[in-house]
Amino acid sequence: MYERDVLAGNWRRPLKGKIPQVPAEPDMVVEDAESGFCGAVVACDKEAVTLEDRFGRRRLFPLDPAAFLLEGRTVTLVRPAAASPGSRGPQGPRRSASGSIAVEGLRARVARESRIYVEGVHDAALVEKVWGHDLRVEGVVVEYLEGVDHLPKIVAEFGPGPERRLGVLVDHLVAGSKESRIAAEVSSPHVLVAGHPFVDVWQAVKPSALRIAAWPRVPRGLPWKEGVIAALGWSVDPAEAWRRILGSVTTYADLEPELLGPVERLIDFVTDPAQDD
Repeated sequence: MYERDVLAGNWRRPLKGKIPQVPAEPDMVVEDAESGFCGAVVACDKEAVTLEDRFGRRRLFPLDPAAFLLEGRTVTLVRPAAASPGSRGPQGPRRSASGSIAVEGLRARVARESRIYVEGVHDAALVEKVWGHDLRVEGVVVEYLEGVDHLPKIVAEFGPGPERRLGVLVDHLVAGSKESRIAAEVSSPHVLVAGHPFVDVWQAVKPSALRIAAWPRVPRGLPWKEGVIAALGWSVDPAEAWRRILGSVTTYADLEPELLGPVERLIDFVTDPAQDD
C-alpha cells in the first residue's frame, strides 16, 4: 500500500524537509514514480541511478527530487557517500564500467563465433572502455568496419547463422539517412543492426563529462570533427581531441542513453543462450 496520494500537490518540487533523501545503495529495490519501472539499484553516480528489474532489464533514471518510491513512500535518491579510508562498512559487489557486476579473477574465454561490428576505431575504443570487461567475460570480439557503405556485402561474407550471430552498431541511424537505407538492405534473423542518432560517436559522450555546455552545431559542408574542435577552441588535431574525449569517460554514466541502449541490445543479441544449445 502506498502512502497518501503521492501525486497530490507539487510532488516534483516538494517542500524542503518533507521528502526524505535516501542513499541509492546497491541492491536496494525502488520504483520510478513516473514510469512505474521497479528494480534493484545496480549503479549510481552524481546524476543518475541504474535499476535492474527481475527480468534483468536495466534502465537509467535521473536523480530528480521525489522521483522514486521506496516501500511505497516517496523519496529522493542521492548518490551514496564514498567510504572513508579504512572504513569496514558493508560494500556491494564491485561493478564494471558498464554497471554490471565485475567478475573477479577473470580468465580469458575462447572467443565466440558471433561478433559485434562497429563503424570505426573510435567506436571500438569507446565500446571497449565501457563494456570491455563484459565482452571478455562473454568471449565477444568487437571489430570495426571503417564505414557501412558496403554493409550488405560484409554481412554476406561473414556468413551469419544460429551459432554465428552478428551485431552491427551504426552511427546516425535515423529515418531518411544514408545509414538507415543501407541497414534496411540487411535482412537476416541472425543479424541485428542497431544504432544511435549522432552524426559521430563523439556526441555520444555527455557534454558534462567534458565540462562543456553542449556539442557545437557544425554547418553542413564543413568537416564535422574539425568544426567541433574549432568551435570549442581546442588547439589540437582530431586524434588528440579524441584522446581528450575518451579520457573523460570513466563509466556508462558518461554516455548518452541513445548509445547505451543499442550497445546493450547488441551484446544481449550475440550472447543469447539459445545459440549455445
